[in-house]
This record gives sequence, C-alpha cells and structure tokens, in this order.
Amino acid sequence: MTTKPTNKGEAAEQLACAYLQQQGLRLLEKNYRCRQGEIDLVMQQGDSLVFIEVRQRSDARFGGAAASVTTKKQEKLRLTALHYLQHRAPGANARFDVVAVQGEQTQQHIEWIRNAF
Repeated sequence: MTTKPTNKGEAAEQLACAYLQQQGLRLLEKNYRCRQGEIDLVMQQGDSLVFIEVRQRSDARFGGAAASVTTKKQEKLRLTALHYLQHRAPGANARFDVVAVQGEQTQQHIEWIRNAF
C-alpha cells in the first residue's frame, strides 16, 4: 500500500524515486539524516552509490529547480554523504545526482542530472 504524499516536496521525491527505479536504479534509503544534513534518496546503480537531491519548482522564474542546489547545499550534501559512506558503505564508489521536477502536478517535467557536482 502506498501512502499519499503530504506536500509537494514529498510528492516530487516519490515521483523522482519511481522514475529512477524505471531507469534501473535500486533504492537503498529515503531521507537519510544525520547531524550534517539530509539526503533525499540513496540509490545504487551498478557498483556505485548515488546520492540524489530532488528539487521541485512550479516554474523557472528564479532559475528553476536544478539552479536551487546552491554551493552551500552541495557542501551539506557532501558532508552528509561522507557520514553515510563512513558508517554504511566504507570504500564505495559514489556520485551526486540532482533530479529537477519542474511544473505543476498535472504537467511535470523530470530532468535527471548525473554527476551534478
């Protein structure tokens, strides 16, 4: 049984997760949290861990969803991923991807940016 998302961010994460699973990635964890921050999705593709930041925007007026992953946000993601690797997957190959969900719920466009930073 699937649960209905409670907000737009959660809905975007569910959409991104389903999309990436259709592309062959395997979900390991949703919303991994530690003191350093949070990673929306931790997935596996082949022998690599993929740390995924999901961003949702209704329109591109202020640069769109992908542009909202600032340098400060990237640093928090790096620190959180380092924590994950140290405690859950020492020595694993890893990369950072961004999934940008643009538009309203009835017409959304998904952009998957591999090796985003």
